[in-house]
Amino acid sequence: MDNNNNNQIENANQNENQNANQNENQNENENENEMKNLEKKVTKNLIKDYSNLLNGNSFKDFSIFVENKSNPFEIKVHKSILSSRSPFFNEFLKGQNHLNKIFLNQFNKKEMKSILSYIYYGNISFENQENLIQLLEISIYFKLNLLKEIIQKKISNSINYSNFFQFLFQNRNLNSNEIEIKCFELINQNFSQIQNNENLFNLTKEEIIKFIQFKQEKKEIFQFDFFQFLNNWIKKRVKSLKLRKYKHKMNSKKRLFHSFFSLFDKDSISKQDFDKLKQFQIFLPKSFFIKKQKKLFQENKNQEKKINLKRKENHNLKKENQQMKKEIEEKWKKEIEKMKPVFDKYRDQYQMELQKIFSDSEIVTDIEYVKKLQEWINDNDFFSKMKKGFSAKRDGFNSQNWHKAVDGKGKTLVIIKTKQNFIFGGFTQVGFNGNTGGIIDSSAFIFSLRNDKGDRIPAKFTIKQPQYAIYSKLSCGPWFGSGSYGDDFVLVSNLQPGYSNFGYSYNLPNGINYGTNKAYSYLAGSYDSWVVDEVESYFI
Repeated sequence: MDNNNNNQIENANQNENQNANQNENQNENENENEMKNLEKKVTKNLIKDYSNLLNGNSFKDFSIFVENKSNPFEIKVHKSILSSRSPFFNEFLKGQNHLNKIFLNQFNKKEMKSILSYIYYGNISFENQENLIQLLEISIYFKLNLLKEIIQKKISNSINYSNFFQFLFQNRNLNSNEIEIKCFELINQNFSQIQNNENLFNLTKEEIIKFIQFKQEKKEIFQFDFFQFLNNWIKKRVKSLKLRKYKHKMNSKKRLFHSFFSLFDKDSISKQDFDKLKQFQIFLPKSFFIKKQKKLFQENKNQEKKINLKRKENHNLKKENQQMKKEIEEKWKKEIEKMKPVFDKYRDQYQMELQKIFSDSEIVTDIEYVKKLQEWINDNDFFSKMKKGFSAKRDGFNSQNWHKAVDGKGKTLVIIKTKQNFIFGGFTQVGFNGNTGGIIDSSAFIFSLRNDKGDRIPAKFTIKQPQYAIYSKLSCGPWFGSGSYGDDFVLVSNLQPGYSNFGYSYNLPNGINYGTNKAYSYLAGSYDSWVVDEVESYFI
């Protein structure tokens, strides 16, 4: 008894300690959240105070003059804040308490105000792409390294196919590696489209060298179209030098060719490109052509050895394969002979099951037609439950009788046979419904099973305009396709004559154009000179 009491007391103490710890942790979390909220409030108030300090007029003891030299715009600021936030102003103002102004006429007031808002309270506005370069230039000038990184990232994200040349040229005074790399990436990606662009020819020699080094770092294979660009760029550059003597022009070309070509990975030059480079042989190092020629000769020789060895291996392998094939064929012949009775039994059972599907059809009497319809509709549930809900010979050649049978049934298969021995029809997942007019069905299709000569194999034709899949009208029978003269096929009120303007809503076979005699006659032999022998409709 004493032991049980002791255990109960010990468990009670443990529970009490756990509850105390949980309460203590909860209090600590609440205190921590309260401190974070206070810190955010302090930061928010600090930003507000510094913003008011910049936008107000109190205690300002320094002026920045920007824009027009003759009539500059004055911005009043505080020395202490500038010197504490900008290394440039810290160096400029150190030990010079008498200074009270600075002229920065190269910058405009809008960008300067934007930079000052960053200096005072860490906020900067990016209103448009046009001022990004100006802001970057000022951030570099004032040695605001963090802001410089922010603006460079912003510019990099703004560079696209339509403006990369503009940013590349503006970057010449800034030397931002990030901007340059982004521009080089876009030049590289779109080089085939811009290789004749005038802006490309305005690249400096140093920029082209950097671009080649950029391509080499990416381990790109040499492309001859880039060398053609270099050739055209060199021609323009030499022409701009206005050298009089032919010898001087040739020497200048050689120097430029050598300076660029020395950067290329020579091993990445294919044999095809090497042959093309021979037209520039006079400008390129002779040693390159000699070494490359030797290397290609050796590669060809090694390749021939490999090919001959492979041929020999293939010849021996072919013999082995032929023998193996013969043995396998003999083995399978024996196995097939053994299994033939089983195959025949299952084939007969399968044929019987297929025949049951359309056992009451006067149109679908060929087992191959059954297979095709089953393949096209691809719905075992439909075939296992479907019934012949309408037969024109049984229920009468009348569109209203047809509608009474099929309206509202959903999935509906329509099969038509003409007296000219054409068999065709259509299938809709949505189905017909009285005088509702046009009905959308993205899964509908029409088909052809047989024509009068029997020279076409059964074919399925998918929908191309789902909004005109079928048309439901009590005065007409089955209607696939819709619109003025847009009926791919339709039967009129007595279901006897019909019309076929095949290709309006459904895809035509390859090689047949819409509106031609071949299109009109594909399904039923002609546009309207055909008579229906039987119409059958199946649904669940």
